[in-house]
Amino acid sequence: QVQLVESGGGSVQSGGSLRLSCAASGYDFSTSLAGWFRQAPGKEREAVARLSTEGNTRYADSVKGRFTIFRDYAKNTLSLQMNNLKPEDTAMYYCAAAIGGGDSLDASRYRYWGQGTQVPVSS
Repeated sequence: QVQLVESGGGSVQSGGSLRLSCAASGYDFSTSLAGWFRQAPGKEREAVARLSTEGNTRYADSVKGRFTIFRDYAKNTLSLQMNNLKPEDTAMYYCAAAIGGGDSLDASRYRYWGQGTQVPVSS
């Protein structure tokens, strides 16, 4: 059974930084496409970043240059370093994992989802 558990969320002021982590059980991040998504109150879920099995990254335009997605192979975790946070980054952030490779940011491509971690950014 695959389980994804996010951590690292919490309140932060505008301009601050946070690092989100996603620990997996029953799943190997090094062998499949994985990514981060977010959903703000009253808005639809949107893709934030994805990491392919080849190590290629892709980001939403709104976070380019501020967020970095990466894997820790030894710990089998997927992380999202978020710098220069803005109030509009406020959302529930979800870790997601696909079966197999690819490079999609389409949520339907992702099979497994964590429960989410809240990130409120105050101005």
